[in-house]
Amino acid sequence: MKFWNMGKKKDKQSAEQPEMTTLEKRLVEKVAAEAYEENEPVGPKTMKEAQAVIDDLNDRLVRQAADLENFRKRSQREKDEARQFANQGLLEKLLPVLDNFEMALAASENADPVIRDGVQMICDQLLGVLKESGVEPVDALGEAFDPNLHEAISRKHTDEAEEGTVLQQVQRGYKLNDRLVRPARVIVAAVPVVEVESTEN
Repeated sequence: MKFWNMGKKKDKQSAEQPEMTTLEKRLVEKVAAEAYEENEPVGPKTMKEAQAVIDDLNDRLVRQAADLENFRKRSQREKDEARQFANQGLLEKLLPVLDNFEMALAASENADPVIRDGVQMICDQLLGVLKESGVEPVDALGEAFDPNLHEAISRKHTDEAEEGTVLQQVQRGYKLNDRLVRPARVIVAAVPVVEVESTEN
């Protein structure tokens, strides 16, 4: 194609396309404006707004990180507690057996020493196994009454001990890893009753 024919061809193409009417031009402009508004980016318009959004997102991130760390610590603590106190149900079932051993030892004072020593050895062996698992007895005899460790089943008026002192331990208490499993059942000393002599007028 010769260069002097190039301009003529363009004129022919433009002549073939009909020119848009004013109404059509307005419709095209309206559609273009709507398309621009729909695609307009959503977000802060100024640097101040952008900084406020960034600060808000940073605060959220810090809170989420703190919540996650607290959740991890709580989960670890719950796992540790579950591991430490997993044997509590078994211990509660074994406590009556220990009570029976103690009653057997108390009843066998006048029995054959061989039998008494055998029962004592079995009781000591069982206590040793429990001690390895974190079990320790709560001995209350002669101690001041502590409602966190002791359960008072009775009071005895006496002048042999101070008020609030444990006079007798009816049933021994036990702890598992410093958590009370069963309180010691005790009789507590009370102030002696003074009889007032009645006088006739």
